[in-house]
Amino acid sequence: MYPHPTRRRAFPQLLGDARRWFEEGLLVALEEAGVAPVSPAQLQLFAVLDENGTTVSELARRMGVTRQTAHQAVHGLIAAGLLEQLPDPASARQRLVRRTEEGERTHRRAEAVLARLEDRLAERIGRDAVGALRTALEMPWGRPPGLAGEQPGSAGEQPDSDSGRQ
Repeated sequence: MYPHPTRRRAFPQLLGDARRWFEEGLLVALEEAGVAPVSPAQLQLFAVLDENGTTVSELARRMGVTRQTAHQAVHGLIAAGLLEQLPDPASARQRLVRRTEEGERTHRRAEAVLARLEDRLAERIGRDAVGALRTALEMPWGRPPGLAGEQPGSAGEQPDSDSGRQ
């Protein structure tokens, strides 16, 4: 009898597991540093926030969540003292979300932790593998097949300038 071959896991599942590995490491490090507890959604919001502020609607679009979900994450981070809302100088009807001084310190700490996690990953799987992974993930992939008239499995597709990933 031959051993049952291990099923290949779906690529999105592998990417999700990789993301969770970084999130878990970051959450533990921030907790050890005494930062107010945050959720993975709040981490994602922090990562897509512009330095000068971003509207809740734009945050929701970047995160791929509803405006209500983004709004809840924003208010949790405001309560933690990491974000604030200010009037948008370009529009009297909108408000911008931006980091407080404490939020900036936390953001810098998170960036340092993520760099250490990436180094740790390189020690485990090799610098070349991490470099190749980063290169592949930073490349424009174009729109997913089935959108904008693309056919699934079309050979020789050129990536759109709007990659659909940020």
